[in-house]
Amino acid sequence: MKLITPLLSLFLLASCSDADEKSAAPAEKNAPAEAAAGKAHPAMKDPSKATEKAPETFEVVFDTTKGPFEVKVNREWSPLGADRFYNLVKIGYFQDVAFFRVIDGFMAQFGVHGDPAVNAVWKDANIKDDGKAVVSNTPGRITFAKTGAPNSRSVQFFINYGNNGNLDGMGFTPFGEVTKGMEVVKSLYAGYGEGSPQGRGPNQGLLQAQGNALLKKSFPKMDYIKSAKLK
Repeated sequence: MKLITPLLSLFLLASCSDADEKSAAPAEKNAPAEAAAGKAHPAMKDPSKATEKAPETFEVVFDTTKGPFEVKVNREWSPLGADRFYNLVKIGYFQDVAFFRVIDGFMAQFGVHGDPAVNAVWKDANIKDDGKAVVSNTPGRITFAKTGAPNSRSVQFFINYGNNGNLDGMGFTPFGEVTKGMEVVKSLYAGYGEGSPQGRGPNQGLLQAQGNALLKKSFPKMDYIKSAKLK
């Protein structure tokens, strides 16, 4: 898989082949009992158990290795995308998830789970596209990463650093935005840059297969989400 530019590579970030492996009614806002007790939510191994409709707006508090930031989601902007993000937060998906691709001036990407067994069931749990972007990919807006194929959004996301309005007509539909702590997002470690082989960052096929074991060993400066909770 050859990535020519950061822009074009966004089409490949959620999908890799075997060589570069092919990279969902509002309810309670509190974390589920399983997460509170340290037990994985059943949906972590079964995406069909995480299909609730999100509230029209909701907020998420992220705690990271660089500090906290908050995101407000507007379901009207991208209904199916908002629903998937809501469910991922609710089941505790983002705990110990790395910002594995951070490019200064462009974006910070995350969403590959640290457990390869979780990746195996979620990476191809795609949702349908939401159509044209309602709002633009301006700094601080959060958007699904996808391949060049239709309906290829699953669990990878990016937060825009720059004004990436050229993505608006390419299926990248923002569903929320950072409301607090953008300085934290901008401070995420960017030294690895683009993924292998174009940059010093991890190869996505290997990351999907090996999870955080690969990152801890070979990319020790990488930043992580420690938790993400509904506010």
